[in-house]
Amino acid sequence: MKKIIRRIGTILLEFDVFILNCVGCIPSHHIRRLFYRAAGVKIGKGSTIHTRAIFYDPRNIRIGKDTIIGEGVVLDGRDNLLIGDHVAFATEVMIYNAQHDIASDDFHATVAPVEIGDYVFIGPRAIILPGVKIGNGAVVAAGAVVTKDVEAYSIVGGVPARVIGERRKDLNYKLGRAAWFR
Repeated sequence: MKKIIRRIGTILLEFDVFILNCVGCIPSHHIRRLFYRAAGVKIGKGSTIHTRAIFYDPRNIRIGKDTIIGEGVVLDGRDNLLIGDHVAFATEVMIYNAQHDIASDDFHATVAPVEIGDYVFIGPRAIILPGVKIGNGAVVAAGAVVTKDVEAYSIVGGVPARVIGERRKDLNYKLGRAAWFR
């Protein structure tokens, strides 16, 4: 009986995720944000999620204020995903907090939370893996694969990502108004 109830819960979550993927094509961030909040995503004031976002279990996703999430992002909520204030994600960023244990006999899934601090910029097609913490003001370069924590104000790039520079520490900006139909 427990197995049947768990399977029904999984099917309902899959349907919820499917509906959110369809909502991601609506050309109004106001309407999308309404649906995302109804599904359990906590979205701060002035934040927006652009079109074609993909969610895995939206109930564990929290986005701070004045944050812009670019087109085609993947936001994994199978464990806690915490995104700070004034964060900018470019197009097709992927953040995962679940993966398979390739060293295990049964290839079971493992999960770990992901935390992204304030004033972080993540470049196009960057991938953030489970358990990673990205400090305030950090920059993740385009195409980087982040497998370990990123110190505050560090600039990282490459596969796997490594420190390639440092960012100024006196950050205090607003990202501005999001485009209505993106």
